[in-house]
Order: sequence, then structure tokens, then C-alpha cells
Amino acid sequence: MASRVSDPSLIVAGLLAAGVLTAPAFAGPPFRTDDPVPTDFQHFEIYLFSEGEKATDGWAGTLPGLEVNYGALPNLQLSVTVGQGYAAPVAGRTSFAFEDVLLGAKYRFITPGEDDWFPQVAFYPAVLVPTGNQKFGFSSGHVQYFLPLWLQKDFGPWTVYGGGGYWINPGAGNKNYGFTGVAVWRKIGEQLDIGAEIFHQTSPATGVKDSTGFDVGAIYDFSENWHLLGSAGTGIRNRPETNQFSYYLGVLLTF
Repeated sequence: MASRVSDPSLIVAGLLAAGVLTAPAFAGPPFRTDDPVPTDFQHFEIYLFSEGEKATDGWAGTLPGLEVNYGALPNLQLSVTVGQGYAAPVAGRTSFAFEDVLLGAKYRFITPGEDDWFPQVAFYPAVLVPTGNQKFGFSSGHVQYFLPLWLQKDFGPWTVYGGGGYWINPGAGNKNYGFTGVAVWRKIGEQLDIGAEIFHQTSPATGVKDSTGFDVGAIYDFSENWHLLGSAGTGIRNRPETNQFSYYLGVLLTF
């Protein structure tokens, strides 16, 4: 049995700060890197998912999480992500609590034709609303902002996308930080896509190291409406402290 501590929130907060998932994912499932393609006009994308990451101090992540995307206008997607966070420190109690709510709006402002050489480009700002449980370390208690640009180019069965952005991350001991990533996908037949990504994140807090890692993933289309997504990966830089192993597993409903 894991040893108990007088203030488990300190262990949980430290674990979450050390490069693991502090909020619902703001990414292009099943990867951390996003793409510029918005949800089709007047259509929905609904993800039910779990994600997690293991570092030296233990496990943390989301179980379950819900992401809803809606095509509000042509080239404009509105998004909301909510989740129940979990943290399982090596030295402490496992905790479950509500996470901060993520609100985003993806606007694709460059949409090339089929024969154009330049990529799609979108701006996808997001706001992390501090609704999570501060007592157990699942929220900093401050509003955070993410300001990214994403690009994509398709080459037959291949798709390449990537970009990055800047997190405004107020709070005691916190630091503003950057994220960048590139993903490559290949269509295999009519129902399966496989891909890989590499990403880098600078330090988000005092005493927390920056991290570089990669994931491999797949998307399987059961039908026009139902899809299964998954990925797994690990760190390359500062791996023990930030990302010994990470995963994403989700079901997507589109309509």
C-alpha cells in the first residue's frame, strides 16, 4: 500500500506540474499536435476519451474526458472539453477530481485549392477556465490562454500537419511556455490511418524541465459516424521526469 502524506494535494500538484496532463487535451486526437481543419459546417465531432502520462512520481491524466466540436460557420469550429482528472503518485493516494474546462475557437483563414502549393492555415485560440479542483491540485486557480497557429498539406495518401503556440500561464511558480509539433499520417485502405508525431514543450513552471517526445497512433473507421482512435508514446528529452510513457484512447462520433 502506498504511504499516506499529510497533504496529498502537494504531491498531486507536483505530479501534474512535472510535465503530465494538467488539463483536458488541446490537440488533434489522438495526438498532441493539432491540425487546421475545422469541423464541417453544422456538423458535430464528439470524443469520449482517456489519456494519461507516467513520470518518475507516478501517473496522471484524464478518465473520462469529453470533447465536443461544432462547425458553427464555414471555416469556424467551436470546441469545449471537460474531464475528470486522475493522479496516482508513487508516494500518496490516488485522486480523482474535476479538471479545468477548455474552450476554443478554430478559424481556418487560408484554404488552398486542390492544385495550390501552399498549405491550409488556422488560428486556434483557447481559454482554460479554472473550474477544476484546486484542493487536490487539478487547477491552478488562474485563467490560462493558448495562442497557436496550425498548418497542413496533403500529398495523396499522406497528410502532414503541425505548428505550435504560446501558453500564457499565470500563477505562483508558473511560467509562460511554448509548444510545437509535427505529425505525419498515411491512409491504409478505406478504414485505417496510421501516423506519428514529434513534439517539444518548454518548461511550464519553476523547477520543471522542458520535454521532447513522440507518439505513434492510428484511427480506424468502423462506419461513416463511428471511429476508434489511439496513440502511445514516450519522451526523448528529460524522459524520466516528464514522459516515461503516455497514451490516448478514444471513441469519436461524427454527424
